[in-house]
Amino acid sequence: MNGRDRDGEGRARSARPRDGLGRPLPYGAEGVARQPEGVVRTPAGTVEEAQRLLDAGMPFHAHEVFEDAWKSGPAADAPLWRAMAQLAVGLTHAARGNAVGGARLLRRGAAQLTGVREAYGMDLPGLARWAGELARRVEGGAGVDAAVEAPRLRGGGL
Repeated sequence: MNGRDRDGEGRARSARPRDGLGRPLPYGAEGVARQPEGVVRTPAGTVEEAQRLLDAGMPFHAHEVFEDAWKSGPAADAPLWRAMAQLAVGLTHAARGNAVGGARLLRRGAAQLTGVREAYGMDLPGLARWAGELARRVEGGAGVDAAVEAPRLRGGGL
């Protein structure tokens, strides 16, 4: 037996607390509650919960909400939710100070929105513009506060 943390089903899963950007903290430190995994939501519920988390400066958690939608929803919606997860994790990396990874993921997510037909009320062109602008600023050395930079999923991206 190796000393790895395991979840209730025996899968490797770190029990270390995490901060609002999903970074592991030392055992015993005060962290933020983890986003439960495998929650099935309506598309509207997915957008609402992700927006709440983005507004709270928790894009890592929002990415997990989008991942749940991607994995549990119809296959036809997977490209939308995968792109949204990449935008959220791009914001996460940018806020953590990883300019290269953040910009790359923001651009990748924005590119994947091209051709997506169903948006569930989200402004996909606005979100793509937001991602491109943030990627440029991050590459230029701008610091990122995840709550301040959180996109509006409905109505303009910014």
